[in-house]
Amino acid sequence: MPSPSKSNASADDMEDEVIEELDNFDKIVMGRVRLARDYLAYSKLQPLYEQRREVVSKIPKFWPMVLENHGPMEMELQHRDDIVAMSYLTDLWIVRDAKEPRAFTAEFHFSENPYFSDAVLKKEFKYVPAPPEDTADVPSSEPGEDGISDAQLAFDWDTDIKPQAIKINWKSDAKNLTKQHPRKNEDDDEEDVLDPGSFFNWFEHADDPKDLASTFEEDIFTHAIQYFLGKGPNPRDEEAGSGSEDDDDEDEDDEGSIDLEQPAKKKARIVS
Repeated sequence: MPSPSKSNASADDMEDEVIEELDNFDKIVMGRVRLARDYLAYSKLQPLYEQRREVVSKIPKFWPMVLENHGPMEMELQHRDDIVAMSYLTDLWIVRDAKEPRAFTAEFHFSENPYFSDAVLKKEFKYVPAPPEDTADVPSSEPGEDGISDAQLAFDWDTDIKPQAIKINWKSDAKNLTKQHPRKNEDDDEEDVLDPGSFFNWFEHADDPKDLASTFEEDIFTHAIQYFLGKGPNPRDEEAGSGSEDDDDEDEDDEGSIDLEQPAKKKARIVS
């Protein structure tokens, strides 16, 4: 009987035809199963998110606290004005495309604030299927027995999703955060961002260079309650950038956690 060490096969030892067959099975057969599972999850979770929306709407500063406890957002809200503006956030909602639910619009609802007159700021990730090089290769949009079409199986975020930009109605130039803190690119290259500037540039620029789409849709929106309770999967690192204990004592009043009820009295966490 062969020893276990000699019976272990690798992809390098297999025939190309076998590898291709396995790859196709994973992409087509298992891919359809995974996609059907994801689509079912979207439909089952939607009423639960609606229930959650009603519950958290009664909690003051729920969404600002969610963002406060999300570690990566500390890098996005690097300016004091961004932090103050986001303290007026009353709701974050994901609206999925009826045809392709992996495409969505992130809606940010705000109460009256000194920065902009918009009650809702939207970031749409629009489903625009890329045209195939050969018209004969157009995948069918007719659902199969499992409810999944070839077009859905061929979906690719990078080629089929087009982020959209909006114009924010700022109340004044002094409160225009995208003007006060513009995005800075390498030699005007939109894809090479040196400094994202204000978080609100994300709305006014069509691109999404830091993939905030997945941050909000897969992480923040999905795990909102956990983040509010300080138990999210990507928590804020309370010890990052901390100095000596003496420095911490001296700076405690100025650089503690942000008071979302009175954000203007706190210093912003500036990222170098």
